[in-house]
Amino acid sequence: MLSILIPVYEFDVNELVETLHNQCLSEGIAFEILCFDDGSGEGMRRVNRDVKALDQVRYEELPKNIGRSAIRNALADAARYEFLLFMDNDSKVVQEDYIRQYLAQLNPNCLLCGGRCYSPTPPADPQFYLHWFYGVKREQIPVAIRRQQPWHGFMTNNFVVPKALFQSIRFDENILQYGHEDTLFGRELELRKIEIQHLDNPLEHIGLEDKDTFLKKARIAVQNLYTLSRQYPGLDTRLLRAFRAVRRYRLAGFLLYVLHDLQGILLANLRSKYPSLYALDVYKLALLLWEEKIRR
Repeated sequence: MLSILIPVYEFDVNELVETLHNQCLSEGIAFEILCFDDGSGEGMRRVNRDVKALDQVRYEELPKNIGRSAIRNALADAARYEFLLFMDNDSKVVQEDYIRQYLAQLNPNCLLCGGRCYSPTPPADPQFYLHWFYGVKREQIPVAIRRQQPWHGFMTNNFVVPKALFQSIRFDENILQYGHEDTLFGRELELRKIEIQHLDNPLEHIGLEDKDTFLKKARIAVQNLYTLSRQYPGLDTRLLRAFRAVRRYRLAGFLLYVLHDLQGILLANLRSKYPSLYALDVYKLALLLWEEKIRR
């Protein structure tokens, strides 16, 4: 019936696994929960080994980190059942009928996406506010909006896919840097016209990162996006559309000149108490333009 697949890296998954385990038992289904640790430190591994005590839970530790795409493919290869539920390890189940909602919609010919949510309360520590603010405004998308563009902005944090269908696509293991493996997977779904049903069945993202880590990952993701856009010219994201418009109107050089002077102001805003997502958009565009310049 259902294989729940959780790639684990430096996060305590005990509460997540226990909640999922209890819901599956309540539904009386055949299930398994696979947790593969992708190179965490020994301290976190000691914490997570407790999940092995639960029936139908398989916990394994990889000797080294193999990356976000490869670990998900490895989990899918090890799965026994015909439907795969992928989720991120820094997730929290917020609905008592989370598993039941997915079970009611299982379909061998389409994907089910439950969505992502964030706590309605800002984090007490301002270091984590930027990530929370971005998540609430950009990633916590109502199901009605997601259904309007079913393939756009596909995220790997919470979806069910038939195993046979997944194995025909898989995640691209050539993507070694952080970012946009889900964008590429979503592109493949759209090219093949594979149906996505969006549900109001979110997982809460609880793994907030401090502002400096968040901005560092944003830089890496932009670099990765540029690489992927060269390999897959049809790749479409909000940032790439802005980037292509700038190039079309021959404004790249001018904007790079202006944004070079504004970079400090943009970063100061993003590290402030009241960051602007417009500043983040402009900062990412500047990074993408710079990436093109240095790689020519």
